[in-house]
Amino acid sequence: MKFAIPFVTASLALGFATPAMAALKVGDTAPNFTTEAALGGKTHSFTLATALKKGPVVLYFFPAAFTSGCTAEAHAFAEAAADFEKQGATLIGLTAGNAERIKEFSSVECRDKFPVGLATPATISGYDVALPQKAGWTNRTSYVIGTNGKIAYVLSEMKPEGHITGTLAAVKALKAKKG
Repeated sequence: MKFAIPFVTASLALGFATPAMAALKVGDTAPNFTTEAALGGKTHSFTLATALKKGPVVLYFFPAAFTSGCTAEAHAFAEAAADFEKQGATLIGLTAGNAERIKEFSSVECRDKFPVGLATPATISGYDVALPQKAGWTNRTSYVIGTNGKIAYVLSEMKPEGHITGTLAAVKALKAKKG
């Protein structure tokens, strides 16, 4: 039994462990979706399949715009946006909470660095990111989706810590595999 602890620790350190909150696992096909997203306060249509033609996609779900944890996470993703871009990755956040304020959130909290969009009921169901405590809202789950449409990384954890570093490491690992 002593060998199990180092194995679990090593698995978590690699960042490829999938906590029980998210149904999609590494290797699963990511459901395609289209949503209205805002970047810099301006709306546009965002489709996963189109974004994947350019490179991997970092898709992160967050509970609600303008809440403390979601604001902190948006700031951290905004600070790392150039790093994701250097790796060829598209970054998008989705939420169903305080959805009427997504345009404002894209400018104020995401600092015009990446789009945020509406997580529709179909997207919430497809990615299994429903927040049990608040019907219709999303939990905090981050996915990295490879250009093949497969999940390469998933972290489902309500604390915002680890989402940016984990997804960036996964994107870098995908790029290294190609190179």
